[in-house]
This record gives sequence, structure tokens and C-alpha cells, in this order.
Amino acid sequence: MNITDVKVFLRESNQLKAFVNIVIDDAFIIRNIKVIEGDNGLFVAMPSRRVSSGEYRDIAHPINTETRNMVEHVIVEKYKEVLQKALSSANAGSEKKVEKPVEEPSAEPATE
Repeated sequence: MNITDVKVFLRESNQLKAFVNIVIDDAFIIRNIKVIEGDNGLFVAMPSRRVSSGEYRDIAHPINTETRNMVEHVIVEKYKEVLQKALSSANAGSEKKVEKPVEEPSAEPATE
């Protein structure tokens, strides 16, 4: 199994940092994976749905630890890459050179 595409959609929230879509083997997509900032750092939450008992159940998720670790690693690395690009872009925009405004000619007639 190979993750062939990862799309990260950043969010400005205290805990929810991004939504992520992944494509597996150019054939299967999983949408709405969440990157969350927890007490112990970033973690990945698979898409889930609330059931009648009120608890949430994953709609799609890795079956074993090896696959979960691989998916988490790929998603977190891509999240960090996208976040770094966004921060660099924002910083570049704030460092634009501010030129001195050109003074407009006075509207008052010159006196002799």
C-alpha cells in the first residue's frame, strides 16, 4: 500500500490544525482525516461518525499498528511542510518594502 497523494487544508483553531485527504495507490481516497494538537503533540484522527449512543466511531481506519504509524507519519510530515510554506508565505508578505508616498502638489496658488 502506498499513499500517492496528500492534500492538507489548514485550520486556525486551538486544537484542530488541519483536515487531510489521502489517496491510496491512486485508487482509493479517504477524506476528512483530522490533524489535532493534543496534550502530547500532534496526532491524526480518522474520519468518524456519531452513532446513536452518542459516541464516535471511525468510518475508515488502519487495521494494524504498522499501517497506522505509516499513515500518521506521512500525514504529519505533509502537514508540517504545508504549514511551513504557509508561514513562509505570510512572513514574505509582511516584509514587503514600504515606499515613501509621493507628495502631491499643493492646491494653493503660489504667492509672490
